[in-house]
Amino acid sequence: MIEFILNFKKHVLLFLLFPIVLSAQDLDPRAYARTPINMTFFGVGFGYTYGNVLLDPSLPLKDLKSNMEAPMFGVGHTMNIFGFTSQVYAALPYAWAQLSANVQGVDESRTRAGLGDMRFRISMLLIGGRPVNVQELKKESPRFILGASLSITAPTGQFFPDKLINIGTNRWSFKPEIGISYPITKNWFIDMYAGIWFFTDNDEFFPGNSVRSQEPLGSFQTHISYNFNPAMWAAIDFTYYTGGQSSVNGFKDDDDQNNVRVGATFNLPVSKRDAIKLAYSTGAIIRFGANFSTISLAWQTAFF
Repeated sequence: MIEFILNFKKHVLLFLLFPIVLSAQDLDPRAYARTPINMTFFGVGFGYTYGNVLLDPSLPLKDLKSNMEAPMFGVGHTMNIFGFTSQVYAALPYAWAQLSANVQGVDESRTRAGLGDMRFRISMLLIGGRPVNVQELKKESPRFILGASLSITAPTGQFFPDKLINIGTNRWSFKPEIGISYPITKNWFIDMYAGIWFFTDNDEFFPGNSVRSQEPLGSFQTHISYNFNPAMWAAIDFTYYTGGQSSVNGFKDDDDQNNVRVGATFNLPVSKRDAIKLAYSTGAIIRFGANFSTISLAWQTAFF
């Protein structure tokens, strides 16, 4: 019944239910922190997301709720590219999602499970981050950093053209971004990023022969963090995202996003090469879309 009812507003829900593909909503402190070159790192993580989806009130659909469990594996490497400290990273998520809603007085539920869209990122430290090894980095004091990056999301996730609710997006996404990291004191840092997501069209949107387009989506982040020691730190995170109006076959939806999320992150070293990261985020101001909260735990190890 949910698929039948949603056909009246079929472009409203896709991409709102699964934050694993809502890249503008990322909260990523220390994204442009200095790291030694020639380092390879591996990470595994698990995230749990829960919350509601704020819908067009004209829909005959009430109390739409979603829960998602998402393990993820990632690998990255740092290097010297044209004299700049650079980093490449790739991550592949998997998701189990459960959704429930009241449809014209009847409780309905759906589940989805499968691979998510693969994420790639390449970044460079353009100012204040000359390439150094581990020993050299230990001798240097914190300094102002200006960096830039390009994130890419590939359509590797599970997608069914005849279904409205999917884990994958069936499109490519690209986000150029610039960021700064500034040491306020020896222990306090502030990071600020500005980026914009661009999307290709999904030409197999429900019921399989529709074309879904999305306008660019701006993303702005601020992180204030404190170093307890060089490897252990905590951060308060803020992100604001705006735009991203969608359309299906040229008919535009009233779904511009103008939302704020807040969160906190704690990084705990457990050995010279290993660390555990705990993070939490939630919607602070959500006018349209997924009003969700996320708890994540990740382990990372590095090799020099």
